[in-house]
Amino acid sequence: MTDAMPGTADPLVGTEFAFSGQDFDRIRTLLRQHTGISLSDAKRSMVYSRLARRLRATGRPSFSAYLEGLRAGAPEWEYFVNALTTNLTYFYRENHHFQILAAHLKRLAAERPGQTLQLWCAAASTGEEAWTLAITAAEVFGTLAPPVRILASDLDTHVLATARQAVYRRDQLAKVPDQQARRYFVEEAEGRYGVRPELRALVNFRQLNLLDPAWPVRGPLDAVFCRNVLIYFDRPTQLRVVERMAGLMPPGALLFVGHSESFSQGQQRFVLQGRTVYARQPG
Repeated sequence: MTDAMPGTADPLVGTEFAFSGQDFDRIRTLLRQHTGISLSDAKRSMVYSRLARRLRATGRPSFSAYLEGLRAGAPEWEYFVNALTTNLTYFYRENHHFQILAAHLKRLAAERPGQTLQLWCAAASTGEEAWTLAITAAEVFGTLAPPVRILASDLDTHVLATARQAVYRRDQLAKVPDQQARRYFVEEAEGRYGVRPELRALVNFRQLNLLDPAWPVRGPLDAVFCRNVLIYFDRPTQLRVVERMAGLMPPGALLFVGHSESFSQGQQRFVLQGRTVYARQPG
């Protein structure tokens, strides 16, 4: 399918539901206004595929009928947003980040002995990243109860439910070293492993929209993982979100972003510290 100008694309042919360029524009306008996520023309088929399931589930005969009653706060709104968010994640994704985090935690533990360190996983998805943060902290401090508190948030309530369950198939633990898998997981059923209760106590999962005017987040945050989510925002929105995060972080705190995300230009609050890792600057 070739890209088309907004509002002028022909309906997708050979599909169960007619899906016009106007329908697509209404959908991406709604999503951008309420979540900050920007959808390119190339996402049109993906949007159709995911929302066609919602049309079937709600019994709507067309996209225009589905969109007619769709508004923020309506019962269907949560399903609409969840259907259009992407949630690819796995344990130890971009492993160099966790090595840098471990060194950061060791340094903070030496500088501030006895103090609780605070981390924020701002795009928690199904939980693998948040639990990797918890495992990293446990390894650094040599205990299942390290002085660390982790807030893990996501826009998608469905993936947060999976994250809270904290139970994964053995193949999902493929990147977790065997020794850590034995130490931090317990077999709950054949082929399924749950995070140990001691680690679960370190993490608080919450639904959070990064575009909300108020975040239920308290600083100071010693590290923030906001990986592979800012890429879906336009540049002004990216910089606004990063600026708000900076306000919750003391000098020296680390911001970890995705491999396709860069903030060397357009802001003065962070300086590049390593590969896709930024340190909060004074001031």
